[in-house]
Amino acid sequence: MDLEKIEKLVNIIDKSSMLEFSIQEGDTKIKMSRRGSAETPGEPITVVKTEAPAEETVDENYIISPIVGTFYSAPSPDAEAFVKVGDVVKAGQTVCILEAMKLMNEIESDYDCEIEAVLVSNEQKVEYGQPLFKVKKLSD
Repeated sequence: MDLEKIEKLVNIIDKSSMLEFSIQEGDTKIKMSRRGSAETPGEPITVVKTEAPAEETVDENYIISPIVGTFYSAPSPDAEAFVKVGDVVKAGQTVCILEAMKLMNEIESDYDCEIEAVLVSNEQKVEYGQPLFKVKKLSD
């Protein structure tokens, strides 16, 4: 899915009364949600775009950045970090936020794991595919 399609989706959601929206196209999944209600819609607060890496490049020892952006360890400057070393994380749990094009993208763990190391600092610029967290995958 290209950036133009994503921007169009954001505009559609912004002008609608929908509170949540998700779409999957191939390996790309986008989730959007907003604060407010159908009567009083608010700003879109979450856009998550994840693309599954090719099978041979999947490394279950890291949570990697699915996009280029700015890393934020907490939901706000005065809030506690989403995760820290030693935390046990469940699949689907938010581990950080990546800001890209003024959109805050919540990054979630794909599997149950324990955080062994945080590899980037708060407000650091990150690249696509850059490891963010070293993790120990927990058995099923």
